[in-house]
Amino acid sequence: MKTTRYLDEEVVIKKGMQALVSTLGSVEAVRFMTLPREKRIESVKRHREWQNTLDKDAFFDDVFVG
Repeated sequence: MKTTRYLDEEVVIKKGMQALVSTLGSVEAVRFMTLPREKRIESVKRHREWQNTLDKDAFFDDVFVG
């Protein structure tokens, strides 16, 4: 069995930044790094919203019948 060896985090960050800068250019690489992330919805709230849109009969048919 072959052992997998991971790069040091500092090396991964440095190589990733080099790839971004060489591909996008320095301005766009910085812009990419500072893009706002979409706020995640809390899991219970997300589940309740999913339940509200659920067609119970179709869901049960899909899970238990087919």
